[in-house]
Amino acid sequence: MDTSSGSVEGWGPFGRPIFESPASRALSRVGVVDVGSNSVRLVVFDGAARSPAYFFNEKILCGLGAGLPESGVLNPEGCRRALAAIRRFCLLAEGMDLPPLTAVATAAVREAADGADFCAEVARETGLRIHVIDGAEEARLSAQGVLLGWPEAEGLVCDIGGSSMELAQVSGRAVGKRVTSPLGPLKLAGVRGGKAGLRRHVAGVVEGLAQQMGTRPGRLFLVGGSWRAIARLDMLRRNYPLPVLHEYRMRPRELAATLRWIAGEDLDALRARTGTSAARMALVPVAALVLQALMQRFRPQEVAVSSYGIREGLLYEQMPEELRRRDPLIEACHFAEAKDARMPGFGKALYKFLQPLYKSARPSEKRLVKAACLLHDVSWRAHPDFRHEVCFEYATRANLGGLTHAERVFLGLTLMYRYKNSRTASGHEHLFALLDARDMHRAEVLGKAMRFGAMFAVSHPTDKAELHWRPRKRELRLRVQPAARDLFGEVAQARFTALARALEAEAVVEM
Repeated sequence: MDTSSGSVEGWGPFGRPIFESPASRALSRVGVVDVGSNSVRLVVFDGAARSPAYFFNEKILCGLGAGLPESGVLNPEGCRRALAAIRRFCLLAEGMDLPPLTAVATAAVREAADGADFCAEVARETGLRIHVIDGAEEARLSAQGVLLGWPEAEGLVCDIGGSSMELAQVSGRAVGKRVTSPLGPLKLAGVRGGKAGLRRHVAGVVEGLAQQMGTRPGRLFLVGGSWRAIARLDMLRRNYPLPVLHEYRMRPRELAATLRWIAGEDLDALRARTGTSAARMALVPVAALVLQALMQRFRPQEVAVSSYGIREGLLYEQMPEELRRRDPLIEACHFAEAKDARMPGFGKALYKFLQPLYKSARPSEKRLVKAACLLHDVSWRAHPDFRHEVCFEYATRANLGGLTHAERVFLGLTLMYRYKNSRTASGHEHLFALLDARDMHRAEVLGKAMRFGAMFAVSHPTDKAELHWRPRKRELRLRVQPAARDLFGEVAQARFTALARALEAEAVVEM
């Protein structure tokens, strides 16, 4: 995905990172309270507004919607726990000196006879006004959360909560048709007829959704805690090496096998192996039944998990269009460089220095080269013996949007080569399986190129030396300006030779 435009040298039409813009500084720290049917959560976003970090994230599984289909009112114990959580959140926000919190409530509060009374009690006790949104708005905000992480997302967003499930189409950076349904696990708990009756009920509702939304969406984006719990179980069954839920992708056949596997396993044993809470795991069997019906009727080609949903959608709502058009990966890397690098700004100069190696590269590859150059020095504070490991961990585990798992590992391996001449005995060999041999080689070349380029850590390295790459002749040529002869010392020579060797090229130096 290449979400930037304009010339390569200019890094797109914007000229500078968005976090330097006054328009984004108002979004530098934003607090959102999400009052759901199953959980109540406070998230405080901070950092690079286009790809924010989670400054604070706390969730309480209150179960506001438990028993709602039978009683018609919110669960009393859930109300008590939710109110206590919101009082705590308001005090925390005050201590963080946040702007006014944004609070939304979804299916349970909007459907309960006493939902308005609950909101009024929260307002009396805390001063926080809760906005109760309808199903279509919930679907829209969840889809916007997906667009925060995937600006180019195409497909169908499916957000499951405790009392409802929403669907929304995303295409062309916009949210299209959307619909809500009563397919939340807490709502389905009241369906009669046992498991067979539940299956018939779910199949009937899903059929209606398919007629409204159409089928074969290409990619199905899953949003919501129950879906994430199922994805974690899929990772367990497949022995998947990278336990990062965001952007985790599943093929329909593999997911179907996992759903059958869950039905035959002991839930307590699975909970212990995945660290899932008892309250969340209790919802998994019903959620798995819903997902099975969705897969059979909608027939997506691929399923992707999104950790971004309604809360991120609320942040996206506040962004000006200029900010929305930014690449979340590049913005996050800009922010990391400005915050942690020894020489903030050198990443762009390094990228320009290495451009001759990537003249014919695809935009998606150039995007990763940009990200690597920006991150090449953010782990310098780690002990020199472990910088290569810290770099790898940073890339594969950091809060970076717009990255597939394979791209995460590629970026990590690239940064590992930045600080170490080989990947042997790294302890991360199991993750390298996510890359093919070509991508492993590309990571080595880029890492060694950055390792060499860092030897010209001056304001404008292209004023000191120039790289010339002739792939057909397998020749890598370096022209060093007379005033920079002394920069090309023994270590620089060794690193240039290592880069040429990785390219399987002859190293030629012109002074």
